[in-house]
Amino acid sequence: MFGLVTVAVDGSPSALAAVDWAADDAARTGSALRVVHVREPWATEFPFHRVDGFDQSLTDFCEGVLAKAAEHARERAPGVAVTTELITGAVVERLRHESEKTDTLVLGSRGMGGFTGLVVGSVGIALAGHAAGPVVVVRDPPHERFGEIVVGVDGSPHSESALEYALDQALLRGARVHAVYAWMAPMFSPFMVAYTDAVQGIFEAGLERVKQWLVPWHERYPQVTLVESGVCGHPIPALVEASEKADLLVVGSRGLGGFKGAVLGSVGHGALHGAHCPVAVVRPRVHEE
Repeated sequence: MFGLVTVAVDGSPSALAAVDWAADDAARTGSALRVVHVREPWATEFPFHRVDGFDQSLTDFCEGVLAKAAEHARERAPGVAVTTELITGAVVERLRHESEKTDTLVLGSRGMGGFTGLVVGSVGIALAGHAAGPVVVVRDPPHERFGEIVVGVDGSPHSESALEYALDQALLRGARVHAVYAWMAPMFSPFMVAYTDAVQGIFEAGLERVKQWLVPWHERYPQVTLVESGVCGHPIPALVEASEKADLLVVGSRGLGGFKGAVLGSVGHGALHGAHCPVAVVRPRVHEE
């Protein structure tokens, strides 16, 4: 691929957590790290938020954000080559462009300026749903290592890309992968109890298909422990609960069944809001689709 991990920063504490994640990932993968800050040309020349020692103008602020983030990254991962770039333009548009030339784009879950409301607002949703490759959203610095990566699966092409990303991460980390299949039963009449056995049968058939779908992945990644579990219920609580004991939660940007419209719809939104660990949203590259 590109041999590059890119992290977007804006001076917020959440962005520094993203720098930590990106620096660690670059070190694991033997990649270079690129730290970028997007300056919107219409922003005021005297921002409310400032960086100590860089408070004369917006330009000085932006340069300070980059300098401090780069210093933090070099301290975190001394062996990683770190470069910085100040980019001018609309945040979403420019970061989408950045995603086209990097292996992974890393963001903080909350920010300042152009990153305000990153997860719940239009910026995070647009990037997670439409970036050219994986987007990792980091909420807080991890306090504990679990040695497990959780991935939502449903057999769709986007789910396949998510699983591959999860397995690659696990291989580098020496972790195991927990593949979660969640299926929501369709709405029935008040007499739904009569259909309980049929619904359970459909769920079990779907889980069996997922197990068969996973067989080639066991063969492709024999060094990684890959386990699966099924939940007949809404995907959001299933993924959020699984993320409590995970170092990373991985979802596809779209899917089938419960994962349909994963990022642009309620499931991805819920995972980003409720996950207890960083969330990677994986969209197949154009040549992979």
